[in-house]
Amino acid sequence: MDNKPSFKRSGCPIVNSLDIFGDKWTLVVLRDLHCGKKTYSDLVSSPEKIPTNRLAERLKRLEAEGIISKVAYQHRPKRYEYLLTQKGKDLLPILQELARWGNKYVEGSWIPPEWFMKV
Repeated sequence: MDNKPSFKRSGCPIVNSLDIFGDKWTLVVLRDLHCGKKTYSDLVSSPEKIPTNRLAERLKRLEAEGIISKVAYQHRPKRYEYLLTQKGKDLLPILQELARWGNKYVEGSWIPPEWFMKV
């Protein structure tokens, strides 16, 4: 039996991380979850207007990767809230650094709330 890890493209940690959250929408969803949004309707109402099919796809991927968990909060009809796991919470410093970089180099970008940027 081979004990070597299997990688999709390579063993590079940047490549493997980007394979999980390097698309146009995933970090926006993670930002919103860190900012307190929990339900599908909360997430779909973000100013970036993520298409509903993309949102559903990203939530499934994040759940499959163990970055979020899906918990039923209503049973008839079934409704879920999405919560960050520890693995998802550990992405906050990445989001903070991206925000700092954007504020420094992208003119006119809005400043995140102070609580979001605390280390």
